[in-house]
Amino acid sequence: MAKTTIADIINPEVMADMISAKIQNKIVVTPFAKVDDTLVGVPGDTITVPQYAYIGDAEFVGEGETAETQTLTATSTTVTIRKAMKAVELTDEVVLAGYGNPVGEANTQIAKAIASKVDADAMEALLSATLKYESDNLINYNDIVDAVDLFEEELNSEKVMFVHPKQMTQLRKNELFISADKYNCETVLYGEVGMIANIHIVMSKKVRLDADTNCYINPIVKLQEDGDGDDAPALTIYLKRDTNVETERNTLSRTTAISADKFYTVALSNASKVVLASFMASEA
Repeated sequence: MAKTTIADIINPEVMADMISAKIQNKIVVTPFAKVDDTLVGVPGDTITVPQYAYIGDAEFVGEGETAETQTLTATSTTVTIRKAMKAVELTDEVVLAGYGNPVGEANTQIAKAIASKVDADAMEALLSATLKYESDNLINYNDIVDAVDLFEEELNSEKVMFVHPKQMTQLRKNELFISADKYNCETVLYGEVGMIANIHIVMSKKVRLDADTNCYINPIVKLQEDGDGDDAPALTIYLKRDTNVETERNTLSRTTAISADKFYTVALSNASKVVLASFMASEA
């Protein structure tokens, strides 16, 4: 009769697929980012992210006249690929005891740790945006509208706003907030809890509370492309290597170390698509 070994139970190839799937189900901010995998298999770990300025509207040019040329200008930010990693160690006693599912729990915990890190980096990148709206009030409809108007849109586009769970009390009490359970159709975005001012609301504990001002900083992100599809998204995740799982056996202690890593960086690739709206955390 074939015996089940620790190697059968702890299989890094199987675990890699499981952890990757769990990571996608646990991230909140990063699903709205574009994933750029052009760095996979390419040497180097530093990326220059350009921010191009608009060249202005077209002008009438008479017959035989020469059109004036415009210089395409851009600012840029340099970002470096980094490695996010988490590891656990399981004894044979724990794995073979049959109490609960320690290997499955290790998968879940590792996935949660990496997903949380990627989400935190995505939120940090959003906080580097330059369009800002500051309110002296708790989160509310009128101030959200004023913040959105900083986009100066000619056509309304889909947007998401990240709010801290502690802000949801004010939103739910607002008569203009539409809870997701009252939609006539399914929610559009993962984690969406409702809408206000035609903006999808997604909760995240990664929303920062500024201790100096006692304000939450709520990123509002445009999701749709403005033009013909060539404009950059608000966020880009540059992926060098996706989730990789390895195991290491220590025969003297009869333990197995399970580690997972992800090589990536997150950058604000289009600052014009993000407004940072600040709202008081509590009434004065």
